Amino acid sequence: MPNNRKFEITDARSGAAITVRVVTQAEKTEFVGIQEEGDHKIVKIRLTAEAAGSDEANEEVLEALAFRLEISVNRLEVVAGANGRDKLVTIMGLSTGQVEELLSN
Repeated sequence: MPNNRKFEITDARSGAAITVRVVTQAEKTEFVGIQEEGDHKIVKIRLTAEAAGSDEANEEVLEALAFRLEISVNRLEVVAGANGRDKLVTIMGLSTGQVEELLSN
């Protein structure tokens, strides 16, 4: 995914979709928050995984989001960017408003 992708929470067929940037090799997994980067916003999550494009990193980002959104991990899917640090994740069963509220708290 290009680095200039603007942050948006968008309605999807049965939920929402969100862009996430991961930072690997962190001491612990943690949701950093929504941050401004240039003229757009990103959701940033720190991961203990070694590489952003690894299966381990993709699983870890889904687990971190599931915890933050208080949903089961099986309601999340990385649909783009699985091999990079910028990922597009779909969230089944939550509206954009619900996602925004849960991520902002």
